[in-house]
Amino acid sequence: MKTDVLDYSLDGKSYLGYAAIPEADTFPAVIIAHTWVGRDAFVDRKAEQLAELGYLGFALDMYGDGVLGSSVEENSAMMQPLMDDRTELAARVTAAYRRVVAIDGVDPSKIAIFGYCLGGLVALDLARTGVDLCGSASLHGFLIGSEQLNQEPINAKILALHGMRDPMVGDDQLQSFYREMSDKNVDWQMHLYGDAMHAFTNPDADNPSFGTQYSSTADRRSWALLVDFLQEVFT
Repeated sequence: MKTDVLDYSLDGKSYLGYAAIPEADTFPAVIIAHTWVGRDAFVDRKAEQLAELGYLGFALDMYGDGVLGSSVEENSAMMQPLMDDRTELAARVTAAYRRVVAIDGVDPSKIAIFGYCLGGLVALDLARTGVDLCGSASLHGFLIGSEQLNQEPINAKILALHGMRDPMVGDDQLQSFYREMSDKNVDWQMHLYGDAMHAFTNPDADNPSFGTQYSSTADRRSWALLVDFLQEVFT
């Protein structure tokens, strides 16, 4: 595969995405949305894993200039403005989507997205914009809908992977997500991991009092489901 850091812009601000490009003439593309930390080695490696499967993997940058947080306070300060302004969040992920469409070899009819934590919401919100998207998956992500995007149809198939012990995504979010998906007649599915907390895919997550803990079992199962989901939506 070939890897490269690709610059793209929105409203005069620069964003740095990481692309892992398979050795093929044409290929589907999968966008990966990062956690509240920013575009780090974890999502870059996911892009490479996708390239090994024959997809273009593109780890987007939601914060700009590849900025990474180094503490809970910094992460929260970067994430919260996007949580509060979902129109801005949607604009940033749409800019990444447009950059991916422009990459040589990408089949524009075969694009999907998935994300972790904040990135799960980012992935769902790209689908909520109504763009031409095959699939959108959230892994231990925030599920709450957006009034700003509520009128748009969801054309993508949706997959949500959720830990039942996740204190950051309560029953109110689950119930509103069920209603939204059903009201919009979306082809959607949710898989629940009974003993998993938030951040169950992150090997460095080990703070149960904060609600974050790695689960090797949920990590393995969720990746297998995600790979199967991508195969389905691109068929």
